[in-house]
Formats: sequence, C-alpha cells, structure tokens
Amino acid sequence: MELLKKLYEPHTLLARSRLDSDSSLRRILDPHIKPAVLERFIIEWMSRAAYMTEPVDGWIRRTGQRCIEQGMEKLGNQLITHAKSETGHHLMTIEDARALVAHWNARRSPPLDIDQLLSQTPTESMKEYRQLHDETIEGPNPVGQIAIEREIGFLAVYFGPRLMQQVETVLGKEVADKMTFMNEHVAVDVGHTLLNEKMLQEAITRSPEKGRIYAETGARAMTTYIRFLGECLHIAEDLLAPLRAVA
Repeated sequence: MELLKKLYEPHTLLARSRLDSDSSLRRILDPHIKPAVLERFIIEWMSRAAYMTEPVDGWIRRTGQRCIEQGMEKLGNQLITHAKSETGHHLMTIEDARALVAHWNARRSPPLDIDQLLSQTPTESMKEYRQLHDETIEGPNPVGQIAIEREIGFLAVYFGPRLMQQVETVLGKEVADKMTFMNEHVAVDVGHTLLNEKMLQEAITRSPEKGRIYAETGARAMTTYIRFLGECLHIAEDLLAPLRAVA
C-alpha cells in the first residue's frame, strides 16, 4: 500500500481532520448536549439518510462498468460483485427512523410524523452528495467513486463508534440498539475500507498521476457528508430552540 500512502493519503488529511474539528460534530459529541437535541438529530439523520444511501449499489455497479470501459476489467468486475452487497441498505435507515420516531412519540413532544419526515425536501448538501457521485462516475476518472466509498467508510469507522457511545451514554442502550444501520456500518466498514484501499492501490499503480485526483474526490465527499450531519443538527436545534445544546 506504499503508493496509496504516498500519492493518496496526504490529500485526504484536511478533510479527515474535520471529523475532530468541525463545530457541529463537536456539539453532537458534547457531553452536555441536551438529550432531546441528540435524539432529534439522529431522527433527522436517519429519516434523510435513505436519499443518501438508496443509490449506492447503482453507483458502485456503474463505476465497475466504467472501469471495464477504460480497460480495468479486473477492478470493474470486483466492483460489480461488491455492488450486490449494498443493495437495499437504505431500507435499514427507514426502519431505524420508524423505530426512533416511535420511541420519541412515546416519550416526548411534539409528536413526529414519520411519513412527513421521510418525504422532506433534500438539503443542499444532500443534493451535492448525489451530484458528486454522478459527475465522478460519468467523468474521466470513475475510480474517484472508490475514493468516495473509502472516505465515507473512514467516517463510519472513525466517527461512528464515538457517536454510538454518545447515544448510549446520553439516551441509553435502548435507543442505541435501534440504530441498526450505524451499528452495522461501524462493524462492516472496516472490511469495506480494506477492499476499497486495495482497489485504489491497484488503480494508482496503473496511473500514479491520478492519486491526488482520486483523493480530492474522496475528500469532497467527506466534507459534504460532514456538512450534511451539521444540517441535521441545526434542524434539530432550531426545532428545539429552548433546549439548544450550545447557545
């Protein structure tokens, strides 16, 4: 993985550092956050996450097809095979949102309408996230899609355990156990990350000059997803202004 470390990793460091420095993520992990704000945040996140997750298997499959078109048949076939494991993952986010809303409605007010939450208009970061995938896959460097998956996987592996610990500490194990989508990704994205790194190494070995391009694409995805999480938090804070975690 030497080429990956030399030609790719350095160009992801700034985006990854935002997992520690971003003000919204810091508020989410603040031990003094109001429980209602944290709970409303994860409801907002899961109810919107299907929009971010539903196209994933198609994105990976299309990337595989584009790689084959560019002469990277082995890599393309790996991606097409991998795409099958991502089918239907957005359904987990919907079921988690339903379970979280039911828990909220049994204990808090105002009551929430799950169908209304699931049909909300996408935020700007949500639309940008989808657009980045499509532009990358259809552009001259479709391998950048692998970098997107790698960096979003890094977010899950690095930030996910801290978030889940925060949810369990502030809201209890009952709520944490309802976050099946996040729990699964914290566990399986370690393996997915290794697969993505192996594929990126193969692509960079073929075209070393593109390592930075791939990394910058992945970094854009990371930055956009962090902004999405921030938007979900801001929505929760605005709706529960009297319980705002940070003045």
